[in-house]
Amino acid sequence: MYKVYQANPMALDDHLGHVNEDGRVYRRRPGLDEHLGTVNLTSGKVYAERFGTNKVIGRVDLKNGKIYSSRMGPDEYVGSVDEHGRMHRHVPMGADEYIGRIDPFVSYAHAAGGMLLLVLPAAEGEEQEESPGSE
Repeated sequence: MYKVYQANPMALDDHLGHVNEDGRVYRRRPGLDEHLGTVNLTSGKVYAERFGTNKVIGRVDLKNGKIYSSRMGPDEYVGSVDEHGRMHRHVPMGADEYIGRIDPFVSYAHAAGGMLLLVLPAAEGEEQEESPGSE
């Protein structure tokens, strides 16, 4: 089991969930953890769990750790994972932002599953909460 954390600049990182050895991704919940999806360890495709057929939400380049989202339209570069398991979100016209990590790091595929299913949705949820207050 590989634990996934969201970066928290002023405190300890938040433990969001974990990725199993077989690529299944779970969100941490009181009681039983919630199964969110799966990453295919040989192709690098990330699937969201849903009723019926699972949906491809992204993929990772297994050679360099670049992560692409497939949610709408053509694949969009959303970030990367380095060889230490640190996740970085792509910022257009700026330096990529550190948003989380997987511990221990074993493969780009495991890290991509954690980033697309756990860390990015958590980071985007925080941004949406902050937006209305900033107006």
